[in-house]
Amino acid sequence: MIIGVPKEIKTHEYRVGMTPSGVAELKNDGHTVIVEAGAGEGSGFIDSEYLDVNADIVDKETVFEKAELIVKVKEPLPSEYPFMKEGSAIFTYLHLAPNRELTHLLLDKKITGLGYETLQKNGMLPLLVPMSEIAGRMAPLVGAYYLQRPHGGTGVLPTGIAGIRPAKAVILGAGVVGLNAARVCAGLEMETTVINRGIERLERLDELFMGKIKTLPLTSQNVKQEIHDADIVIGAVLVPGERTPVLITRVMLETMKKGAVIVDVSIDQGGCAETSRPTTHSDPVYEIAGVLHFMVANMPGAYPRTSTLALTNVTLPYIKVLAEKGIEAAIREDDLMRTALNTYRGEIVHEGLAQAFKTQNSTSTANK
Repeated sequence: MIIGVPKEIKTHEYRVGMTPSGVAELKNDGHTVIVEAGAGEGSGFIDSEYLDVNADIVDKETVFEKAELIVKVKEPLPSEYPFMKEGSAIFTYLHLAPNRELTHLLLDKKITGLGYETLQKNGMLPLLVPMSEIAGRMAPLVGAYYLQRPHGGTGVLPTGIAGIRPAKAVILGAGVVGLNAARVCAGLEMETTVINRGIERLERLDELFMGKIKTLPLTSQNVKQEIHDADIVIGAVLVPGERTPVLITRVMLETMKKGAVIVDVSIDQGGCAETSRPTTHSDPVYEIAGVLHFMVANMPGAYPRTSTLALTNVTLPYIKVLAEKGIEAAIREDDLMRTALNTYRGEIVHEGLAQAFKTQNSTSTANK
């Protein structure tokens, strides 16, 4: 199979879809790998390292034209749409639920869209785990930075000092992002509350942190009460394939501290606040009702070396399955690969994505 690795073009996205060692594995299996010139530089992998493992270095147009399977990190952007080939396949973080334009492009061109974020194994999302770990650990650090008064924050030192209470952090969601965010918040000795729909995960956190964090079930009232005096709120909610539920309404936002910070890791799937909208690393924060919103949709891209190595570690086995079996056979024969399938032959085939679009269409009709 011919596998293409284009250069990421999202603002300040420095990761790359495959490391040279990943390319070497595929070459050893007899596949052809074409890499866009400069694709790995942001992660510290120069073209000569790809040439050393017999990759072909080409331009962007050639990558998309020749490749049967495109392997990326982030979803294609509009400037890449014209390059995308009819009937090809793409394997990346698609996050299609809030992205109607890209979804319709994949349908119109009958592109097989395989999403890292929906691939499930034993009820887990293995291709999300490493990026979720990084984003979860980043979130409290980002929030702490923006708490500084020169950045518009509350001016509360996250760690506190003797005789002074530390900052309060509220984490919405107790999955991989929430767990890792809680780990850092607790390590910084912030007053930490985790709110989650399922009690089992809360029991796990309570046991893991030995009561050092507070856990609460997810109700609108609990969210409203806890964010009222929070300094940092971390959105860590994920429903595979679907749009993130809105947990923080505009009315709730008005009750929060001026200078509080929302770090919405769930922004890829639409965000958990009514006021959430994607931002970039070059312009990461905006303010509404005195509350700072950090909504960068590719947070792990700020640490591209670690992120790229971690991503290739988990994606490569599945890329090898697609390459060895062929796209059609892999989808037909491999149960795991079918869970990654979002679009196929011009149809939405992922149940969560289909439901998200059905809901959006109903809302649109009701608003007319």
